[in-house]
Amino acid sequence: MENITSKSSSDLISVELSSRRTGMSFQRTRMSADRTLMSVIRTSLSLISFGFTIFQVFEKMRDHDVITHAGAARNFGVTLVALGIVMLIGGIIYHLQFMFHLREERKAMAAEGLIHAQSQFPVSLTLLTAIILLLIGIFAIVSMVFRVGPFG
Repeated sequence: MENITSKSSSDLISVELSSRRTGMSFQRTRMSADRTLMSVIRTSLSLISFGFTIFQVFEKMRDHDVITHAGAARNFGVTLVALGIVMLIGGIIYHLQFMFHLREERKAMAAEGLIHAQSQFPVSLTLLTAIILLLIGIFAIVSMVFRVGPFG
């Protein structure tokens, strides 16, 4: 008589396929988080570059006596750069928290034997790009506000 607790080969194959699909879903979720961060980078880059351009245009116009007062436009430019920086900081924090929880969930599922978790979860190149853009944005706003550096 067959043991009721034993699994047939088709059951084992089904479990293996399910485990692999779940493992791949973690990779897809990680890539989705990277795409979300990329959209934050794209928007932040637009805000930072547009704000810096507005600031520079009105500064040059004032320097060449085309206009007498450029304070409001300069303040608007600084505000756009600051908004881009704040948005980027929020995106980076959200990405780090999301990835931390995803890694913890993956470890827990691997410990329970539900997934293999053999592939690595490498550091996100998108995250590194966001950090570099954040540093550039900080440099830009410091340059604008304190009139230091090559753009001051």
